Order: sequence, then structure tokens, then C-alpha cells
Amino acid sequence: MKNDTARGALLAALACVLVGGSFTANSVLADYPYAGGQFLRYGLAFALLAPVAGRDGARRVRALGAGRWGRLALLAAVGMVGFNLAVLAAERSAEPAVPGVFVGCAPVVVAVLVPLLDGRRPRPTVLRGAALVAAGAFTVQGWGRTDAAGIAFSLCALVGEVGFAVLAVPVLRPLGPLTLSATVCAVAAVESALVGAVADGGARLRIPGGVECAALLWQAVVVTVVGFVCWYRGMQRLGAERATLFSGLIPVAAACTAPLVGTGSYGPAQAVGSALVGTGVAFGSGALSTLGARRHASSDRAGSPRPPARQDEAPGAARPELRGAAASSDHADPHSAPPPPAVTHPSAGPRPPGGP
Repeated sequence: MKNDTARGALLAALACVLVGGSFTANSVLADYPYAGGQFLRYGLAFALLAPVAGRDGARRVRALGAGRWGRLALLAAVGMVGFNLAVLAAERSAEPAVPGVFVGCAPVVVAVLVPLLDGRRPRPTVLRGAALVAAGAFTVQGWGRTDAAGIAFSLCALVGEVGFAVLAVPVLRPLGPLTLSATVCAVAAVESALVGAVADGGARLRIPGGVECAALLWQAVVVTVVGFVCWYRGMQRLGAERATLFSGLIPVAAACTAPLVGTGSYGPAQAVGSALVGTGVAFGSGALSTLGARRHASSDRAGSPRPPARQDEAPGAARPELRGAAASSDHADPHSAPPPPAVTHPSAGPRPPGGP
């Protein structure tokens, strides 16, 4: 891959691995008020990102029109606050694997939706890679107990995951990854506060315990600040279609980190699913075809013969030690013996009259 594409792939992969690790952190926040936790997470993330964005970020935000502000509000509501609400609601009547399987289908939806919104046909390579990623996510997580409500909220979680990528496309260019991350965190913090005021009232916030505080800091600093910036920078380089392929790494990272806190295990099914996800990401992003092209080009260069001499050159022109002999043989009589070394070259002209 080109350097820019390779960096984008690494950034998107890192972001999704961090998000996958956040599912393990969520398991220790089950008793903390949801809206209050989201308010603390996104509020702290904004406080860390805003000084880094600086005056340039403030200038970009002031230049936004009403339409783009509406898109940012929708992005925060659907892709951040709404997504987390849908996952929590789905897990009330379904096992965690069920919303995870639906979210794992996001690469397929994005691979179809983004090209259609741009007025072009989906890329077959990306579609095949997305299908492999979805199959790998299903294999990693399996399928669990659920009901109609669990399926409905899992579909809402899928919509939130797709919206997080698709809704960001038009505002990523004018804001840039850093300012976009800071802005959506500020909007999500306000929306979380409103949800908490309506749903939980005065119980929306409480002092977290030691483990809860560590989990909230992990989500705010690592998952949100680092993860969001890496995600949008990766999407800036790869495009939404190829970047969303890496979301298949989310269940893989969750499965790998779950044993660390005793909430799951990593067995043969997780290993096979991880391999499917990796293959789908490599195939859909073009990494396999590009690597094969590079190897083919290298073998062609290694096995190519030396280019022939130009037609207007003598065969020994590339060897300086043969140039003199070649020049002499061009002017010499083929029937005469070679002249002794002291004799003047014939091309030097006739001897002057009166000489010895």
C-alpha cells in the first residue's frame, strides 16, 4: 500500500481495537448511571481535545452553517449517545452477542450505502471483504438468547454504528479529524446531560468508585480522545467504505480482552472468527492485491535481462577498455597486419611532404 493508505489502515485498526477494549470497560460500569457516565466521558474528552484544536479549530467551527451543525447534532445523537443507549437496551432482553452480531454487519451496510449516496456502484472487492468481516464477527461472538425487543434495539445499534461513519463524511473535510472529534464530544456531552435530566433526574450523577473511575478515565482519554482522532484520520485517508471494514476488529478486541476481567473466554471459534475478520479487512482494503502486485513487480525487476546496446553503438561501447581497439578495427584494412604500437593511427591524416 502507499504510505498514506498504510497509515490510514493502522489508524483505523488502532481505533477499533481501542473501542473493542471499551466493551470490557463497560462491564464494570453496569451499575453507574448511563447518561451521567456518558456526560462525564464526553465532557472530559472535549476538555482535553479543545486546547489541542486551538484557534484554528475555533475558526473552523465558527465557519459551519446551520446544516452542518444539524448533521453534527445527528451524528452525536445517533452514532454516540443513541448507539450506546441501544446496546444497553438490547442487553436487557438479549445476550451481548446479539447486538454485537448486528453491529458486525455495519461494513456491509456502509459498503453499499456510501457509494449509492455518491451516485456510484458499490465496489465488489469491498463488498466481498465486508461479507468476510461480518462472517468473522458472527463467528467470534456466536448467537445468543434474544426476543423481539432485543432484535429491534440491536438493529438500532447497527443504525448508530453506520451513522457514526456515514454522517461524518461531509463534515470531516471542513473540520478535520481533531476539531471534528472535539466538536462531536461537546455536542454528545450536552445531549447526554439532557437525557440524564429527563430519564434519571437527580440520580444522573454520583461519585464513581475506584474501578468505575478507572473505567471512565479509560473511555474518556484512551477510547474517545485517542480512538476518535485515530478513527477520523484513518477515514480521511481510506474513505468511509474501507475504514468501516476495520470495525470488524471491535468484537475481536472485545473477545481478546474479556478474559482479563473474567467476563469471557477466547477459544477456537474466536480464533477462526479473528482470522476471517483479518482476511476480510486485508482483502477489502486492497492490502492483499497491492502486496501481490509489489511482489510481481519485484520479481520482474530481478529477472529482467540487461537492456541491449543501442544500434548506433559498437558492441563493446559499454566497456571503456575496448573503445580504442574497436575504433582502430573500424578503420584498418582487413587484409593487412595490425600496425605496430608506435605507428600513427591512420585517421591522423597523411604525413607532411619532405618527411623522412
